[in-house]
Amino acid sequence: MNKQAQQFCEWYGDGHDGSCPTAKQWARILTCPPSQPITLVNFFKLRENACYGSSKTDRDVNISGNDAFNRYASVSIPAMENIGGKFLHIGPFVGTFLGDEEEWDVTAIGAYPNVKALVALYTDRAYREAFVHRTAACARQKVLICAAAE
Repeated sequence: MNKQAQQFCEWYGDGHDGSCPTAKQWARILTCPPSQPITLVNFFKLRENACYGSSKTDRDVNISGNDAFNRYASVSIPAMENIGGKFLHIGPFVGTFLGDEEEWDVTAIGAYPNVKALVALYTDRAYREAFVHRTAACARQKVLICAAAE
């Protein structure tokens, strides 16, 4: 396994519960050409009540999944802007236009100038610390990788 992918798995978890990328998924994105722009299309299904598990503190008791997600967003949006990324869209999921029906609450499309910027985001200490709120907020999530056309 790539050393960077291994480090991400140590920080974020092994991804087998769907809360973060697996080692194979980290490796996939880390092998993209380093200067290639990359876009991530995010789908989030929020829990009614946030689930912090063993990382719970008094301030995390009885908050909604939406509130936990907002805690994550309050750090992740500025962190993304600091590394040169930007959100092309953040908003509610309306429905499926074509293909299998799916049920989500929030969608977000994030554009990164290159893979190096994405790595910078995931290595940012404040972002790593805020990620616990994303995990607590989401019942499930899906993130698609889109690369720029060559």
